[in-house]
Amino acid sequence: MNDQVANWRDWLKALPLYLLPHHGISRLVYRLSRWETRHKDPVARWFIRRYGLDMSEAVESDPGRYASFNHLFTRALKPGARPLDPAPDTLISPADSRVSQLGRIQDGQLIQAKGHAYSATALLGGDPDLAAPFADGHFITLYLSPRDYHRIHMPWNGTLRESVYVPGRLFSVAPFTVRTVPGLFARNERLACLFETDFGPMAMVLVGAINVASIETVWAGEVTPRSPRTPCRWDHRDNPPTLARGEEMGRFNLGSTVILLLPEQVSGWLPALAPGQAVRMGQALARR
Repeated sequence: MNDQVANWRDWLKALPLYLLPHHGISRLVYRLSRWETRHKDPVARWFIRRYGLDMSEAVESDPGRYASFNHLFTRALKPGARPLDPAPDTLISPADSRVSQLGRIQDGQLIQAKGHAYSATALLGGDPDLAAPFADGHFITLYLSPRDYHRIHMPWNGTLRESVYVPGRLFSVAPFTVRTVPGLFARNERLACLFETDFGPMAMVLVGAINVASIETVWAGEVTPRSPRTPCRWDHRDNPPTLARGEEMGRFNLGSTVILLLPEQVSGWLPALAPGQAVRMGQALARR
């Protein structure tokens, strides 16, 4: 999958993305996806068929009962639909997704795809102090496709220390752009959430993409889109929210990518994990 070298088809699909008005398209999608009308029902039913959504897992299985397309996209699941890994020492997947890349952070660099790397400092908004705790640590990049459940959950118990909004482009994060656009995840709009845990720091980076109408968190609500698109940094240490393993921390209003950064002292990703592998929220990713 993402470990393949880009071919001419990838480049042909990626080149037009440099010319598109990313934010203009995403603003239009934002409005359309929140339009509360019965006219969205045929589109919703087509979307369910096209991407194979399993509506039997949802609290509300009838697509016609959702007020808008965005309500369908961010649907809640029935209790027990995503059981957490029972081992008490495992960090779990924060989302239904596919592993794009994973491994060690070497010399401050994360692998995007074969031939492409980017820095943890750039990913976290350009502050080397934020990236320093993850030097020689571990990363995993999780791609959420349109069919996936789009609420994001905590991999481990954590207390929010800081969050950073970084403005940027909104390139697609589909596999063909991951293989072709240099520094993709450090170029796109994103929200970095830095938690303190009992094993040290943990960063969750929610990366926007074209058609990702907004990113929201349970403590701040909708964080993107922002106007003006200027960097923002919030210090939560005076009144920090604490979230438990498996608890919802945010959601994509239409989908994208989550990048998880862990410190060196964590034992690393489970050996069975590999790029291209599908994982579900609650599935074990690593042992602390």
